[in-house]
Amino acid sequence: MLTRFRPTLSSLFSGEKNLKIKSDDHDAEKKLKEFLAFLLSKNFSADKQSLVIICIGTDRSTGDSLGPLIGTALKKRLPSFPLYGTLDDPIHAVNLSQKLNDIKKTNVNPFIIAIDACLGHSKSVGKIDVGTGPLQPGAGVNKSLPPVGDLYISGIVNVGGFLEYFVLQNTRLYIVMTLAEKITSSLYGVITTSLRERNHVFKNRH
Repeated sequence: MLTRFRPTLSSLFSGEKNLKIKSDDHDAEKKLKEFLAFLLSKNFSADKQSLVIICIGTDRSTGDSLGPLIGTALKKRLPSFPLYGTLDDPIHAVNLSQKLNDIKKTNVNPFIIAIDACLGHSKSVGKIDVGTGPLQPGAGVNKSLPPVGDLYISGIVNVGGFLEYFVLQNTRLYIVMTLAEKITSSLYGVITTSLRERNHVFKNRH
């Protein structure tokens, strides 16, 4: 579907299902946008599926606010796009199952890009992890929640392994905002390109 990226990306990402990108990398946005476009070209069918974004998290915890920050920023730029999980209407542990049911009823055969914060090794803090398959929300804080998504984007906001709730509460806002800005910008570029190409295909059919 995202044909303009295919000639260069097929050689760069051939066989890759996930990628970790440093958010302070000068080319972070470009790399993330191109890899997302590559994954969509391999996994998403615009003819048969509707593209949906679900941003998971809550504004009550600095480290866990990554998803709603991205959702809010994207909603301002793409108000009519099927996007769920904002600062005003977050998707979190309490309402996740119900929200997923509602989303699947509202959207025909949704192909979901799921976004969430996560904890990791100290050397991985500040990285963006993107790949195929679902997220497992709550895994970092030992919660059992349903898996979400066909593609995932995780921002590694802090170090995991000990007192996870405390760590999330005391995460630097700078790290969260940097991750949110890079992910938002990249997703916006991919979505607008996707919409333009889909409209072009539909026009040529009629």
